[in-house]
Amino acid sequence: MTDLQDTTPEEAAEKAAVLIESLPWLKRFRDQIVVVKYGGNAMVSEELQRSFAEDIAYLRFVGVKPVVVHGGGPQISKMLDRLDIRSEFQGGYRVTNTEAISVVRMVLAGQINPQLVAQINTHGAFAAGLSGEDAGLFGGRRRGVVVDGEEVDLGFVGDVVQVTPDAVLDHLAAGRVPVVSSIAPDLDNPGHSLNVNADAAAAALAAALGAAKLVILTDVAGLYADWPNRDSLVSHLTAAELRVMLPSLESGMIPKMQACLDAVEGGVDTAAIIDGRVPHSLLIEVFTSKGIGTEVVNGTVDCGTVVDNTAVREEGSQA
Repeated sequence: MTDLQDTTPEEAAEKAAVLIESLPWLKRFRDQIVVVKYGGNAMVSEELQRSFAEDIAYLRFVGVKPVVVHGGGPQISKMLDRLDIRSEFQGGYRVTNTEAISVVRMVLAGQINPQLVAQINTHGAFAAGLSGEDAGLFGGRRRGVVVDGEEVDLGFVGDVVQVTPDAVLDHLAAGRVPVVSSIAPDLDNPGHSLNVNADAAAAALAAALGAAKLVILTDVAGLYADWPNRDSLVSHLTAAELRVMLPSLESGMIPKMQACLDAVEGGVDTAAIIDGRVPHSLLIEVFTSKGIGTEVVNGTVDCGTVVDNTAVREEGSQA
């Protein structure tokens, strides 16, 4: 850490300006729930893991109530390869057989979740791990997918169709940061588990919690109106605009943007996808006027205040 005596007046003024810029957003999000979907490069880079843990700790210490939901696609694939279990994708979903679902549960709840909890807890003993199976948090139902006009059985893959957030609310009331792995019990087959999309699970949980914001970390800068034209980054759009764009998006972006749409239509004030490859991107998104990435709202914007169920950055600003 730099000695304060070595800080020039100009540097001190710059730091003060950054802090002052965050003031309206500190006021806006204090005591509010912010759900963060953690994944992508941020999950596999040690440097970005530390950065993410610092961001979550910062949110908690300034009075925000962060809730983390994580998946673990790369780690699951790596473990399946190590165990010589065939892994196949259909329509963007991992086909999950009986062997694979056991590995999914082991990696999510037994490997990634405790590692992330431990990383956050280096800043204080306040993170607590949960699975979507704990205390009936999630309820899932199996789904298939249509590929080339034909229905494909994905095995133990499903959607979150029910959320009972009591366990998460209890942790928040106790000052803890819940860290939730994206697996759900199968409501139609008791005793069986389902691999659920973490973006969709985070959106469903955010809506059930009445969260002020959903933030999805991803591996791109945001949503592009004309991919691969990198000058077409969309910094802000409404749910109505997104609904029109959704069918034309790249297949990998559709689940993330669908999650944002589901969240704001479910009552969440604002949802955003941000670049998890940028250190401290979460703090940039939450505590600056321009934010980072692409933000979705359900109504109009008025200088960071809530209008028609929204509360966001300056409309039209570029990330």
